[in-house]
Amino acid sequence: MNCRVVVEAAVPVYDVETQDEAVRIAISKTGEMLNPDLNYVEINMGERSCPHCGEELEPAFLAADESLVALELEITVFNVEREEHAARIARKEIGQRLENIPLDVLVIEQIDDEDEDETDEDESDEEVSSTDESESPSDETDGGQDESSGDRDDGDDVLPEFEELIDES
Repeated sequence: MNCRVVVEAAVPVYDVETQDEAVRIAISKTGEMLNPDLNYVEINMGERSCPHCGEELEPAFLAADESLVALELEITVFNVEREEHAARIARKEIGQRLENIPLDVLVIEQIDDEDEDETDEDESDEEVSSTDESESPSDETDGGQDESSGDRDDGDDVLPEFEELIDES
């Protein structure tokens, strides 16, 4: 079973003047912490509301040039047994990179098998096209092997700036 998990993160941001600036910095800061290991995690502004009246609030709370920003991090977890298992994996993977940032699981959705089948078909199409593309470089590599054995084509595979170096040796 595959699941889409949305985790809320409370990201602290310092030396900011506006809520918009705080949100931009928080998204950037979170992206830097997650990349390159978790570059597939989607980062979105969080949604906050007043607990008493239900009114929508900005995702950033600003006080004394410091802010606490609510962000939603979305990750897809594959081959899990239960939704709780998916939540634990998501919290662990994201939490390892976002040290000292509290996380709370908001949504766990099971992904339909139809979506998986479409994804598998897309991936197989991509594999076929990448296989076609990979045949061209292997032909060039064969040419490179011929050059090392002494049969030289004088430059089709060699960059012009390196031709002089090769001719000198």
